[in-house]
Amino acid sequence: MNMTSPESIPTPATAEELRQKLKRCRPEVVVAAIEFRATRNPVLLPLIVIGVIERFVEPENRHLLRTGNDRLKLSEDLGLDSLTLMEIVLLTEEVFHITVSAEEMRHLCTLGEIKSFVVTKALP
Repeated sequence: MNMTSPESIPTPATAEELRQKLKRCRPEVVVAAIEFRATRNPVLLPLIVIGVIERFVEPENRHLLRTGNDRLKLSEDLGLDSLTLMEIVLLTEEVFHITVSAEEMRHLCTLGEIKSFVVTKALP
């Protein structure tokens, strides 16, 4: 049984905030983000990270995110430019309540690197 402290349980306002931030993501991503805020369950992180990135990937490339290939390159394979990567970072910071420096961002080139980075930053 997973116990959460009262202060970690998302309030309706917090849940609604996440719904608004993730409104263009798949519903299961939104549910996972709300649950992550309540439980800090690391199993949910990959789904949320992929869901955030998927929002910015062209529809014809989205299937690549579901292959499980962590070596996918953000710009070459998924077609993401530097401005889009910045938007992804900003949304990730808001969803996970983390900060990402420009120096840290320079080293994130693959899907696997982003997933590992978020796990390191989002979990105490």
